[in-house]
Amino acid sequence: MTNTRTVSVDGGAPADRVYVVGIAAVAAISGLLFGYDTAIINGALMFLRDQFRLSDFQTEIAASSLLVGCLAGAAAAGTLSDRYGRKRLMLVASVLFCVSSLGTALPRTLLEFTVARFIAGTAIGVASVLAPLYIAEVSPAAIRGRLVTLNQMAIVTGILLSYFVSWLLSGLGPSSWRWMFASAGIPSGILFVSLLFIPESPRWLVKQCRLPEAMVTLRRVNGDVAAASEAASISESLSTETGSLRELLEPRLRRPLAIAILLAIFQQITGINTVIYYGAILFREHGGQGSASSAIGANVTIGAMNFLCTMFAVMFIDRIGRKPLLLVGSAGMAISLGALAFAFRMTPVPATLILTLVLCYVAFFAIGLGPGVWVYISELFPTAVRGRAMSAATLCLWAACLAVTLSFLTLVQHLGAAGAFACYAAVCVVTFLFVWRFTPETKGRTLEQIQEFWGK
Repeated sequence: MTNTRTVSVDGGAPADRVYVVGIAAVAAISGLLFGYDTAIINGALMFLRDQFRLSDFQTEIAASSLLVGCLAGAAAAGTLSDRYGRKRLMLVASVLFCVSSLGTALPRTLLEFTVARFIAGTAIGVASVLAPLYIAEVSPAAIRGRLVTLNQMAIVTGILLSYFVSWLLSGLGPSSWRWMFASAGIPSGILFVSLLFIPESPRWLVKQCRLPEAMVTLRRVNGDVAAASEAASISESLSTETGSLRELLEPRLRRPLAIAILLAIFQQITGINTVIYYGAILFREHGGQGSASSAIGANVTIGAMNFLCTMFAVMFIDRIGRKPLLLVGSAGMAISLGALAFAFRMTPVPATLILTLVLCYVAFFAIGLGPGVWVYISELFPTAVRGRAMSAATLCLWAACLAVTLSFLTLVQHLGAAGAFACYAAVCVVTFLFVWRFTPETKGRTLEQIQEFWGK
């Protein structure tokens, strides 16, 4: 980022970059909880599996119950946020995060655990739609990619934090998993309090005919002159939109909807959550890591790599562009997974090589599909239908994630770890071809200019 304040050309009030980064950072706390609640199962699952004597199928159910909630939250988020506002629904999500963190710490049966994780998943589903949507709607075009990627940065920070907390708490014994889940209550409370101090999305306010309120935020974000121009542009674009589901299926929006949905699906079926959810089990049972502590420690290394490479994406996505990063990322993932499949066929299993290749795979995901998909699906659609469109894309994302999570251990059982990762490598090749052929570059365009592009 360059200057924290941009000088207005006519002497009016300048844009306040510190302000826009601040409100984007608050929204991104929900991304941190998204990452934390999603990944905390990785370290907890080994202890949970032993305490409740879970089979492979029951283990998949324990890991997947969250994702069913994610489907429900993502399905509802678009319509509810278009009706009641982005900020209000994020506040509801923060309450659900807090309730679920306590609920998952106290269960006596697998059923009670799955219900609590379903509630957590509902909060994650809402946050996964609204955090990037809100950030995209408050951000100036020049730094929108970086600010939306800030949400992905928060997600990987949450993942890394969950791995580290799991590793620290793993020495508390068989019930350490309860403390792992309870620890999410702290950031949940911080999110709720912080959300009270940020404004509603100016684009949503304009849609609700609350222009004076919208102008307050637009002036601080863009400066006086640019704010007036942007408000006029938003109003003009809204005047041609109905906001109905029928509009989302009109010919001009079918291509962006298809791109958003397919990118969301590809992000998941390339297999990233096999590492995020089952990494500890994978390393202990197939990757040469003997103890639970060493397997969780390997996860910390992976979380750190994910964090560092996402920082790279944050720095360069508005300079290099979205499409080049997606191409490099998907190609690197395909090569890493192909090599990983080969390594799993070696006897004995080379633990260091396995960990190195997983690190390469995660690194390429973190610079490409990880942040790039969230940026794309937050900026491809008109304001009136953006909530519903993002909800549809995110719903497909979580459905794909659920399918991968429910099938991974079964796939490994039938094909072996080598066969499973060879399948994911093939999907990465398909992803590369899809991005290269069908995905446009959106770097540097306002949301209204992107809308015009689809109209043409």
